[in-house]
Amino acid sequence: MEQRIGSGSQPLEGAGFDPAFVPGLTPPASAAPKGPLEKDDTAAADAGETVPEVVAAEESDESADVPEDAAADEVPVDGPVFEAADRRARIVADHRGVRLRLDDQECEFRWDEVAAVETESPRFGKRFTVTVHTPDRRWYPIEIEATARSRFTEWDEQLDAVLDAYFEEGAAEETEAAAAEKE
Repeated sequence: MEQRIGSGSQPLEGAGFDPAFVPGLTPPASAAPKGPLEKDDTAAADAGETVPEVVAAEESDESADVPEDAAADEVPVDGPVFEAADRRARIVADHRGVRLRLDDQECEFRWDEVAAVETESPRFGKRFTVTVHTPDRRWYPIEIEATARSRFTEWDEQLDAVLDAYFEEGAAEETEAAAAEKE
């Protein structure tokens, strides 16, 4: 009588065991053929060939590809800026728009994408809520935990100054009317 060594069951296949089983879930393997300059470095070293230095040229090309607009975006603009953060959440409102971050999730709204900004401070507790409303009737709330309740009035004043400087209510109504005309 013969005895088999090892397991008699077949390995299971599917998305529960292999994430690559679902198309689009993982990036496809690069099937691009290697050119003459992209030989395997270990194979070239074993054969005694010299490997051309392509790395330095690639690095200089990468530094030349930096757009000049990126440097222009980082230029500080004189004007009010509102910034509030705690251990998990952060909100920044400045000349570029409103940026929200909660843990590892981020979203950014330009001023033409904002229909309204609403603040709420609770009667009890230390969580200050800022809600950004968009013209397509969506809202994005974020809660910031303050160190003291006295920060609520300070944050309200700073946010009002930013909204007065950059946010135009008429512009939001115009974009909403333009979107209604397109439909």
